[in-house]
Amino acid sequence: MGTTSMSEVTVIGAGPYGLAAANYLRKAGIERRIFGEPMSFWQQQMPRGMCLRSNWDASHIADPAEELTLDAFCRESGYAHAKPLPLGHFVEYGKWYQQKAVPDVERRQVTWVEPNGDGFHVTLADKETFKTRRVVVATGINSFAARPREFDGLARELASHSREHTDLGVFRGKTVAVIGGGQSAMESAALLREDGADVEVLVRQPMLNWVGLHPRLHRLGFVSKMLYSKRDVGPAGISRLVAAPHVFRRFPRSFQDKTAYRAIRPAVAGWLGPRMKGLKMTLGVRVSSALEDHGRLRLKLDDGSERLVDHALLATGYRVDVRRLDFLAPELKDKLRTVNGFPVLGRGLESSVSGLHFLGKPAAWSFGPIVGFVSGAEFAVTELVCSLRNGNGHKAARQ
Repeated sequence: MGTTSMSEVTVIGAGPYGLAAANYLRKAGIERRIFGEPMSFWQQQMPRGMCLRSNWDASHIADPAEELTLDAFCRESGYAHAKPLPLGHFVEYGKWYQQKAVPDVERRQVTWVEPNGDGFHVTLADKETFKTRRVVVATGINSFAARPREFDGLARELASHSREHTDLGVFRGKTVAVIGGGQSAMESAALLREDGADVEVLVRQPMLNWVGLHPRLHRLGFVSKMLYSKRDVGPAGISRLVAAPHVFRRFPRSFQDKTAYRAIRPAVAGWLGPRMKGLKMTLGVRVSSALEDHGRLRLKLDDGSERLVDHALLATGYRVDVRRLDFLAPELKDKLRTVNGFPVLGRGLESSVSGLHFLGKPAAWSFGPIVGFVSGAEFAVTELVCSLRNGNGHKAARQ
């Protein structure tokens, strides 16, 4: 297929951030195209049966009219107001949102983005190419799965990241070591045990961190509002601070880093506690080596003990490194200013490459931890649209 006319903005990704961005841009009168399979990460890279750790009010996908809420979805679809919110319900909500607000999603893959004059040249998997003035990367965290080096070189049959599974029932009757100490690790372990696997969780921290154990703190009226933002990121006090990214980023870098870690450190939701009772768990240990042993996996731990298992499930989270985005041309990556893999962003979440914007987790170094959560999308896309409308080349803003 040939080259089409110039597009104003190209959004890559159709998860909560990409859908919200496309919706806000359309409402602002800014021409855009959006590419991706709606809610694909949530549906294809997370085990069925999981629930969202975020509370109900923090799980709405941003909508400028505030009409496409979870509540509206439930009223129209007949889903119950479930707490915690099942992953499957959230996926269906995201698809409902897409049909209502962004029906023109192009379910095609962007395979290449390279600089082209004052904009970019985009290539799709079906070989269509076109030019665009701006690119908004909203591809989520799928490319950033963190796999401990001790597991390098092992076959997927022996060790896999949690993002590689939608059905943990495949491990029924198997011995599985879950590596990690956060929500994903503990909920995966609970699901594995419920599906008939023999499970042990190996946690490097000496103790688990919990969230949501003191619900009464959220029922103190005005006091609760002073302590917690409805964005539901971080503990009391910190929750309020990180919910204001432009304020948060004015603090010294060392304070930002410590506060961000406190807000997003590995932790487990209180509602999962009952399902974890009796779960085999070893705290304060690291895997020092992982070797194949006659078709099974032998794990050596730093306390001198060993485990012989059928599989290691790596619920080891994600580590942002935008250079791992394989659709970005080397010329763009070379021009990106980054810190520890995160792009350094300014107003409009624009990178050091003019016209290249990042939404979601990659924006967290510049704007704080809230932009790594669904509840941060309202800030991110509002910031994006305001920046474009205030003279950054958008024709409608000049009229």
